[in-house]
Amino acid sequence: MNIKDLRNGMKRVNVEAKVVEKGNPREVTSRYKDETYKVADAVVADDTGSIKLTLWNEQIDQVNVNDTIKIENGYVTSFKGEIQLNVGKFGKLTVG
Repeated sequence: MNIKDLRNGMKRVNVEAKVVEKGNPREVTSRYKDETYKVADAVVADDTGSIKLTLWNEQIDQVNVNDTIKIENGYVTSFKGEIQLNVGKFGKLTVG
């Protein structure tokens, strides 16, 4: 699937893209449990466009700028008016 075709609310999304940017991790506290998670934003792009990708915990260290990644069974949400790609607990992120 091409990045330009991604829309808010899409599920079971498969995308292959290159990491063009990666932000610094920040800590967030769970709304449901007394746990803290690390989260970082990355920007991934293909020939058709770019989108923000949310990375959680161990995914942050797996992904570096210029890596080619593959996301299987991801989903798209909108946060503060910007659509973003999420791997989620049922999705899979592969590097390389």
